[in-house]
Amino acid sequence: MVKNYAEQMVEEILPTVLKNYESICKCEKCLNDIRCIALNNLKPLYYDSEKGGVYLKVKSLDLQYKTDVIREIANAIKIVSQNTNHNHEE
Repeated sequence: MVKNYAEQMVEEILPTVLKNYESICKCEKCLNDIRCIALNNLKPLYYDSEKGGVYLKVKSLDLQYKTDVIREIANAIKIVSQNTNHNHEE
Protein backbone atom coordinates (compact mmCIF):
# COMPACT_ATOMS: atom_id res chain seq x y z
CA MET A 1 0.00 0.00 0.00
CA VAL A 2 1.30 3.42 -0.95
CA LYS A 3 1.17 6.11 1.74
CA ASN A 4 2.14 9.76 1.93
CA TYR A 5 4.29 10.35 4.98
CA ALA A 6 3.67 14.11 4.78
CA GLU A 7 -0.01 13.36 5.41
CA GLN A 8 0.86 11.35 8.50
CA MET A 9 3.05 14.15 9.82
CA VAL A 10 0.32 16.76 9.30
CA GLU A 11 -2.13 14.54 11.20
CA GLU A 12 0.33 14.11 14.08
CA ILE A 13 1.36 17.76 14.35
CA LEU A 14 -1.96 19.51 13.61
CA PRO A 15 -3.52 19.07 17.09
CA THR A 16 -0.45 20.60 18.75
CA VAL A 17 -0.40 23.61 16.44
CA LEU A 18 -4.17 24.13 16.82
CA LYS A 19 -3.70 24.64 20.57
CA ASN A 20 -2.13 28.01 19.72
CA TYR A 21 -5.23 29.13 17.80
CA GLU A 22 -8.14 29.07 20.24
CA SER A 23 -10.45 31.39 18.31
CA ILE A 24 -10.51 29.62 14.93
CA CYS A 25 -13.25 27.27 13.83
CA LYS A 26 -12.30 23.64 14.35
CA CYS A 27 -15.18 22.02 12.51
CA GLU A 28 -14.31 19.12 10.21
CA LYS A 29 -14.70 21.27 7.08
CA CYS A 30 -12.21 23.88 8.32
CA LEU A 31 -9.81 21.19 9.56
CA ASN A 32 -9.94 19.47 6.18
CA ASP A 33 -9.27 22.79 4.45
CA ILE A 34 -6.24 23.30 6.72
CA ARG A 35 -4.97 19.80 5.96
CA CYS A 36 -5.40 20.26 2.20
CA ILE A 37 -3.66 23.63 2.06
CA ALA A 38 -0.75 22.43 4.20
CA LEU A 39 -0.32 19.22 2.20
CA ASN A 40 -0.48 21.08 -1.12
CA ASN A 41 2.49 23.14 0.05
CA LEU A 42 4.57 20.24 1.37
CA LYS A 43 6.66 17.91 -0.72
CA PRO A 44 4.90 14.51 -0.78
CA LEU A 45 6.91 11.67 0.70
CA TYR A 46 5.41 8.45 -0.62
CA TYR A 47 6.50 5.05 0.55
CA ASP A 48 5.49 1.47 0.02
CA SER A 49 7.83 -0.89 1.78
CA GLU A 50 8.84 -1.50 5.37
CA LYS A 51 12.27 -0.22 4.44
CA GLY A 52 10.76 2.96 3.01
CA GLY A 53 8.76 3.43 6.20
CA VAL A 54 11.94 3.22 8.25
CA TYR A 55 13.63 5.84 6.06
CA LEU A 56 10.69 8.19 6.45
CA LYS A 57 10.55 7.62 10.20
CA VAL A 58 14.16 8.81 10.34
CA LYS A 59 13.14 11.75 8.14
CA SER A 60 10.46 12.67 10.68
CA LEU A 61 13.20 13.19 13.25
CA ASP A 62 14.71 15.84 10.98
CA LEU A 63 14.12 19.19 12.69
CA GLN A 64 13.90 21.07 9.38
CA TYR A 65 11.17 18.76 8.07
CA LYS A 66 9.11 19.17 11.24
CA THR A 67 9.61 22.92 11.05
CA ASP A 68 8.37 22.90 7.45
CA VAL A 69 5.25 20.95 8.45
CA ILE A 70 4.52 23.31 11.36
CA ARG A 71 5.05 26.37 9.14
CA GLU A 72 2.68 25.07 6.45
CA ILE A 73 0.02 24.17 9.01
CA ALA A 74 0.27 27.65 10.55
CA ASN A 75 0.03 29.27 7.11
CA ALA A 76 -2.99 27.11 6.28
CA ILE A 77 -4.69 28.05 9.55
CA LYS A 78 -4.19 31.73 8.73
CA ILE A 79 -5.68 31.28 5.24
CA VAL A 80 -8.67 29.27 6.44
CA SER A 81 -9.41 31.58 9.36
CA GLN A 82 -9.51 34.56 7.00
CA ASN A 83 -11.54 32.76 4.32
CA THR A 84 -13.92 30.31 5.93
CA ASN A 85 -15.78 28.26 3.38
CA HIS A 86 -19.03 27.92 5.33
CA ASN A 87 -21.48 29.72 7.55
CA HIS A 88 -20.55 29.33 11.24
CA GLU A 89 -24.23 29.30 12.16
CA GLU A 90 -24.76 25.95 10.41
